[in-house]
Amino acid sequence: MSLTKRAFAELLGTFWLVLGGCGAAVLAAKFPGVGIGYLGVALAFGLTVLTGAYALGAISGAHFNPAVTVGLTVARRFPSREVLPYIVAQVLGALVAAIVLYLIASGAPAFDSRAGGFAANGFGDHSPGQYSVAAALLCEIVMTFMFVTVILGVTDERTPSLKAFAPIAIGLTLTLIHLVSIPVTNTSVNPARSTGVALFAGGWALGQLWLFWLAPFVGAAIAGVVYPRVYPLAAGERPAIEAEPAILPPEAARPAPAH
Repeated sequence: MSLTKRAFAELLGTFWLVLGGCGAAVLAAKFPGVGIGYLGVALAFGLTVLTGAYALGAISGAHFNPAVTVGLTVARRFPSREVLPYIVAQVLGALVAAIVLYLIASGAPAFDSRAGGFAANGFGDHSPGQYSVAAALLCEIVMTFMFVTVILGVTDERTPSLKAFAPIAIGLTLTLIHLVSIPVTNTSVNPARSTGVALFAGGWALGQLWLFWLAPFVGAAIAGVVYPRVYPLAAGERPAIEAEPAILPPEAARPAPAH
């Protein structure tokens, strides 16, 4: 599969993640009387990753997140020469999703992206629970570390029986992460997701965006270093750096032959 096609799959998957997850937060979380609340938003983010991974994982590996790409690279699961194209595609997907979401939300007469926050991530006065910058930094590092650790575990070539179920595990992990950390930072663990909506939330979101690039990258890099030491290669084995890593293996994505 060409890099162009894989990068487009990353753009599309990240678009779906931001539109589905942030769309749930902006449009449905506080809808009068029937709003879905934190639990609904957490499920929305998890479901976007789950469905996106099943749909696009066999094409691009379904990273949909610059931190995941970095973590896989540090763990020697992804070629470093393709990191930049993947991250550019992911950020573009998030930006397109934020534009579409803004256009939809603007159809409501009382909508104000700056006053409402537009699902942006923040700390201090812009944290849902008024959490400090130190608490936000630690939370994002730890949550991203666990997220990438789960991804590395369920996609490990030495556990092939898990691969078909990997999107479920990854989606549920992202749901759990949101249940824990929405009150702290509105949950990022994904620099692309944070960047897309920050452009519409106002100056404070852009001013605090640095944390939501730094912390996920640090957490992902730690996972990329730690996981291979927790589950080291056997003597004589060499780590495989795949050109086209897939959460869902290509053979599982193809229909079974007719009999």
